[in-house]
Amino acid sequence: MTAEIKFEDALKRLEKVVADLESGDLSLDDSLKKYEEGVKLAQFCSKKLESARKKVEILVKSGSGKLEAKPYEDRRIPEE
Repeated sequence: MTAEIKFEDALKRLEKVVADLESGDLSLDDSLKKYEEGVKLAQFCSKKLESARKKVEILVKSGSGKLEAKPYEDRRIPEE
């Protein structure tokens, strides 16, 4: 996989890999190759999302009414 691949293209390819694996029509060797490709694509997508998350800033009004850029804070609900 090249570094030039776009996130959207990698995600579409990952969806295709999953569909191929779920079909059950692949040989064991082909399934393993698809699985390895899927893992690489998932890691790539995860890194891209993490990079984007770090770039996100939230504009917040201060007490004086000015807009200030603040770093993104992870607001996900913790898993139980």
